[in-house]
Amino acid sequence: MNILVSACLLNVQCRYDGSGMLHSSVEKLMSAHHLIPVCPEIFGGLGIPRSPAELKDDRVISYIGEDITDNYKIGAEETLKLAKLYNCKLAILKERSPSCGFGAVYDGSFTGIKIEGNGMTAKLLSENGIEVIGESKISDYFGI
Repeated sequence: MNILVSACLLNVQCRYDGSGMLHSSVEKLMSAHHLIPVCPEIFGGLGIPRSPAELKDDRVISYIGEDITDNYKIGAEETLKLAKLYNCKLAILKERSPSCGFGAVYDGSFTGIKIEGNGMTAKLLSENGIEVIGESKISDYFGI
């Protein structure tokens, strides 16, 4: 199976702070599936490192107050293109991210408060028939 995966979960140094992490459950999937790394923030033109960002209402606002919603929209659209190109039916995305979070995201106050909701990429993928799960759900989904 071809699976989209947030590149930061494959230890690609693309998070807002320039870090990445090899998530152990993602690593286990590598021998049985084709993992397609994606970073919607980079696809949307944002750099590394970059100011942290959170969803506030329907906008993405950086910690320094910049509205970067358009970057996130472009990144989501580019990620969807790859999902379609590789016929991905599943995406494993970084939880709580304003781009990749699915089910819960930070509330826009930069205080660590989580609210129900989906990041822009997770939402677009889901709306287009691609199942989205966060990294904490991998073991349940695959039984590993």
